[in-house]
Amino acid sequence: MARSVPLPEATGPLLDIKGLRIDGRSEDRWHEIVKGIDLTLRRGEVLGLIGESGAGKSTIGLAAMGYARPGCRISAGVVLFNGTDILKASEAERRRLWGSRIAYVAQSAAASFNPAHKLLDQCVEASIGHQIAAEEDAKRNAVDLFRRLRLPEPEQFGFRYPHQVSGGQLQRAMTAMAMSCRPDLIIFDEPTTALDVTTQIEVLAAIKDIVRQFNTAAIYISHDLAVVAQMADRVMVLRYGELVEEAPTRAMLSAPQKAYTKSLWAVRSLRKEEETGDEILLDVRGVDASYGTLKVLHDINVKVPRGRTVAVVGESGSGKSTLARVITGLLPPRAGTIRFDGKPLPPRLKDRDKSLLRRIQMIYQMPDTALNPRRRIRDILGRPLKNHLGLSGAAREKRTLELLRMIELDERFLDRLPNELSGGQKQRICIARALAIDPELIICDEVTSALDQLVAEEILKLLLRLQKELNVSYLYITHDLATVKAIADEIVVMYQGRVVESGAKSQVLAPPHHEYTELLLSSVPEMDPDWLDGILKKRENASLSA
Repeated sequence: MARSVPLPEATGPLLDIKGLRIDGRSEDRWHEIVKGIDLTLRRGEVLGLIGESGAGKSTIGLAAMGYARPGCRISAGVVLFNGTDILKASEAERRRLWGSRIAYVAQSAAASFNPAHKLLDQCVEASIGHQIAAEEDAKRNAVDLFRRLRLPEPEQFGFRYPHQVSGGQLQRAMTAMAMSCRPDLIIFDEPTTALDVTTQIEVLAAIKDIVRQFNTAAIYISHDLAVVAQMADRVMVLRYGELVEEAPTRAMLSAPQKAYTKSLWAVRSLRKEEETGDEILLDVRGVDASYGTLKVLHDINVKVPRGRTVAVVGESGSGKSTLARVITGLLPPRAGTIRFDGKPLPPRLKDRDKSLLRRIQMIYQMPDTALNPRRRIRDILGRPLKNHLGLSGAAREKRTLELLRMIELDERFLDRLPNELSGGQKQRICIARALAIDPELIICDEVTSALDQLVAEEILKLLLRLQKELNVSYLYITHDLATVKAIADEIVVMYQGRVVESGAKSQVLAPPHHEYTELLLSSVPEMDPDWLDGILKKRENASLSA
């Protein structure tokens, strides 16, 4: 393939960042968010960037492309790509690099594809646009990448639209798009954060293979150290825009030097004493559900005791979120019954009175899309207080402040917009909104999957404290088994729209496991750089002997 940007080949590092400083704008003031970072990367090397929210990981990853997101500015430093300082290059010169020699894979593939165009057309756009390949050659190359990335029916896969493939397949399609020009450098920004553990293995294996095959350098950004351990040759730990420590992956895992790094190793040690409840608040019996003619739930039975947490776990497409839609009345069941507090629950949302709507609330996975970006926090929390409890004026203000204190925030947040909050703070606001009108059941749909481990642990502790204080029940939907171990009293395992195992946490997590539960448990990444290769080899051998 011809190169669209004929830069001379340098003998030193492919990427050499020195003294990088980046400012962020907040409330009409600039403040430093990346504070003098140095970074080097050689061809074929994978560098892991880890740290909690606000550490500067994604900001540094974008700066490696010579790009600062809106509201940020690169105030100092050099970014040498193949010996050329791309910060001094013109906008047109940088754009010729982007997509051809430097590629970016975002966290949310669903938000990155155009829903109106077929996948193949989007995957060949960069190589055709940069005049690296003619259209037919670009399409043949895309099909080859689909095959290398283990996508189903690679010759036909590209003729689907984004909504017609799974999240894991879409994430691999975005990797194919990034690889289409055979770039020298790829920035992977949390590419598996929102995926279930079984899908994550497929995506990680595909990414690792293709980076090895083409000797591509990569920056792998994640808050999950166990994932970074599978991908990176070297790890940089960041906090508040500064380097905490840096070392080869194996050395970092075996002997972290700094207290902060050790704290990342120790997260999710949260445990909850297992309890059982006699009073059943929610009773789902024999429920079937369909999307059109496609049956997606089969004879589902779930019970949620009052004041307890039932975790529903399974991979993408197992029916977890569909079950939530049925319970909330957004998708009426085809068969079966749902009883709430001993009484039949009307199957349609429109048939439920205000009292029922108040008593069942939901917290969503992505607080960015769940909160109105144009409304201030006082309005977001005040609206349900007015609509359901009839509060106004001083009474509403008093209750709003109580809710903020309940989620460990204060009155300074009242007049902020959602974009002025961190991811963890936004999720706390979503929790407060759900709690505003005194619900008895809260459905938590992957509420920590987009958060780093430290912030996720804070949210779990908050949920457990509020449950103890308010005696609220949780139906906690997740694919994260570490979260299940931390928060659940009982576990329901779903696969292909069916419940395959259920019971007390100690019962479900103790061997012998159901075959699918065993698959989920074995798919949780471990703090071992050889874990991914080992698990893939074990499964390959099992497949050959079957």
